Amino acid sequence: MTNRVYVVGVGMTKFEKPGRREGWDYPQMARESGTKALEDAGLGYDAVQQAYAGYVYGESTSGQRAVYELGMTGIPVVNVNNNCSTGSTALYLAAEAVRGGRADCVLALGFEKMKPGSLGSTFDDREQPMGNHMQALAEISEVLFPPAPWMFGAAGREHMKQYGTTAEHFAKIGEKNHRHSVNNPYAQFQDVYSLDDILASRMIYDPLTKLQCSPTSDGSGAAILASEAFVETNGLAERAVEIVGQAMTTDFRSTFDGSAKNIVGYDMTRQAALQVYEPGGARARRLPGRRAARLLLRQRTPDVRSARALRRRRRRNPGRCRGHHLRRPVGREPVRRAHLEGAPARRDRARPVRRTHLAAAR
Repeated sequence: MTNRVYVVGVGMTKFEKPGRREGWDYPQMARESGTKALEDAGLGYDAVQQAYAGYVYGESTSGQRAVYELGMTGIPVVNVNNNCSTGSTALYLAAEAVRGGRADCVLALGFEKMKPGSLGSTFDDREQPMGNHMQALAEISEVLFPPAPWMFGAAGREHMKQYGTTAEHFAKIGEKNHRHSVNNPYAQFQDVYSLDDILASRMIYDPLTKLQCSPTSDGSGAAILASEAFVETNGLAERAVEIVGQAMTTDFRSTFDGSAKNIVGYDMTRQAALQVYEPGGARARRLPGRRAARLLLRQRTPDVRSARALRRRRRRNPGRCRGHHLRRPVGREPVRRAHLEGAPARRDRARPVRRTHLAAAR
């Protein structure tokens, strides 16, 4: 028997270019994001029973130093370093602690204080963790440094060759991301760039230009996870978001089968996604895309229900249905699971907690 896991509070700092914010070190970042998460949950730090602190660029046990900004209650603090999935791995381990019954309230914390410029190796007197990947990639593509754009650029070229993807397709992803950043107060960059701007920026590794590459960044995020019993005892049902699927994978032998996409994680990402569907009894590969999307986020809001009813009526009576009632009221809250609220379990009042699936690779 495993416990259900809920996110009951989250917090985040603004992400900054390394060195831009004077006197802003990782302890200050952790204090800001952790305090926001606790306030969002309406909890004090003394409610936290374990902490998982994720970072890549820092000394050993930086997690303890960061968490101590929130309090010193003697709880276990686990340091997590797992490259690009460090934050999601910290969340994964925190959820496993709750799911396995080892704790009822756990903090997942991530922070990073980086150096300006391209990413580099910390140690030059030992084997590099990505050494085998680099060697395999060098056998099938032109070698270029820095390594990150080389790896992902080579994977992009392979995708273009296999599927007919164009440089414009990739650039539209960057254009969309920059457009969204304007509405995100925590984003490092908040400028809008057109598709032409992105395509015209300096080429880093074809097809990736400078405005498509991730920058180095300083910042922190935190989440408070809790068991169902903790949620009910502390009256947190109104803010609880259930994690109903989570998976973590690493490389397979196919990583080194001569595919640039597999070298950057295609196979293990796909496997993580497939594992996420298993608890629901259906694999994504067996489902059409729209059906798979419904399995990921099971939110049954009145708008969703009325939209589906309208589509059914339109099929039966074309031209007689109007959709004015489908406009989403401003500020409408997601519906919740009835038994957590104490409401009668009538069909028109059954309110599932918001659900989400998470997958981490590497």
